[in-house]
Amino acid sequence: MKGARVSRFLDSMVTRAQADLRTIVLPEGNDPRTLEAAEAILRQGVARLIILGDAGRIAASGRDLTGAEVIDPTSYERADELAALLLELRRAKGMTSEKARELVRDVLYLGVLMVKAGIAEGMVAGACHATGDVLRPSLQILKTAPGAALASSFFIMTVPDSDLGSEGTFLFSDCGLEVQPSAERLAHIAVSSARSWEALTGRPASVALLSHSTKGSAANDDAEKVARAVELARELAPECAIDGELQLDAAIVPEIGRMKAPQSKVAGRANCLVFPDLDAGNIGYKLVQRLAKAEALGPITQGLAAPVNDLSRGCDAHDIFGVVAITCVQAQARGKA
Repeated sequence: MKGARVSRFLDSMVTRAQADLRTIVLPEGNDPRTLEAAEAILRQGVARLIILGDAGRIAASGRDLTGAEVIDPTSYERADELAALLLELRRAKGMTSEKARELVRDVLYLGVLMVKAGIAEGMVAGACHATGDVLRPSLQILKTAPGAALASSFFIMTVPDSDLGSEGTFLFSDCGLEVQPSAERLAHIAVSSARSWEALTGRPASVALLSHSTKGSAANDDAEKVARAVELARELAPECAIDGELQLDAAIVPEIGRMKAPQSKVAGRANCLVFPDLDAGNIGYKLVQRLAKAEALGPITQGLAAPVNDLSRGCDAHDIFGVVAITCVQAQARGKA
């Protein structure tokens, strides 16, 4: 992590995490990037850590993990207790005692069960597991938060030398989970994104639902879906500043926003960008990350009953460090809810 750039946003997450330590489980202790990040997290006092993996291999890594609890899933003393919890939670879905004992040896299921049991307050994984593998136990065991219709994801994007958004910082959603959201699901993503932004930044959200059309400039099913999602989102959260459908330039550039959508309170000043589908979201965040050299923190999951965050398999230790800091802040917010 030597030489990694730290944005003001990430610096604020680290400061908040340090002020109220939370316990985060890292199930991928056999991955060198995870251990590099864990060393930095412990050195800077960002979180209390539980690291899952081969204890001998972790000890031989050469990383200073003083203060972390290292657990080998094959010999965990509370495995039977957590297997019983899993059986209770999933019995109606056909879970058996034998299957529960088998799954507790899986690092992802074990990590999520630790969060469910209160042993940890959040989990960060995905450096060497697919998104579906990370989120499957999360949805089965933790389920969605009260009032949340679905789990979705977002990235925090910090663009250097930019005064757009919130001093160059944006929330992009959904860039990792919902492939082709309906208008109803897009509305819930917009509301969740507004609340995630406000919980993390302490600033009001200004949410733009993006399209190739601005306020009816194109008439087709895709544009109409986004316009319908705006109506539904406003019904769900009338207190939030949500507008669309807006083209990207109309959403974030003040003079273009005034020209294309003069009546909008969001156009030209959006800090939360909601993409119409996963193709647009995934391509959009990677374009900004690679061409504008933005810091991309995420994907961060929203809508779950407890914070479990999925990393990109292309992540580095700096990315893991940042997502752990954000997960701590999410856990703090959940504790105050």
